[in-house]
Amino acid sequence: MTSPLEQKKIRITGPSVVTANRTWDGAVVYRTAKQGWSTELSDSAVVSTSDDARALLAEATADDVGAVGPYIAPVELKDGGKLKPGNLREHIRAKGVTIDLQVPA
Repeated sequence: MTSPLEQKKIRITGPSVVTANRTWDGAVVYRTAKQGWSTELSDSAVVSTSDDARALLAEATADDVGAVGPYIAPVELKDGGKLKPGNLREHIRAKGVTIDLQVPA
């Protein structure tokens, strides 16, 4: 996770996206190339340089109405250009909670 205070230290080692949580329901969202947010990883803007990541993060941080806590996250480009989360944390965030939230009857 990259704090906005550490934007100058951003080092990208592969394809990355900006992710955050939507303000009204906490859903995981990804910054799109059209300067919006999507709950679909496949809609996200993918960057591969530190300068591009810094710019995308700054744009996302300025949009504090749509989402909060944006940061740069790694992704993997699979066959056919399909995006997959690039680490365990992002895999968990993309799939949802890891425990059963149902209350026993």
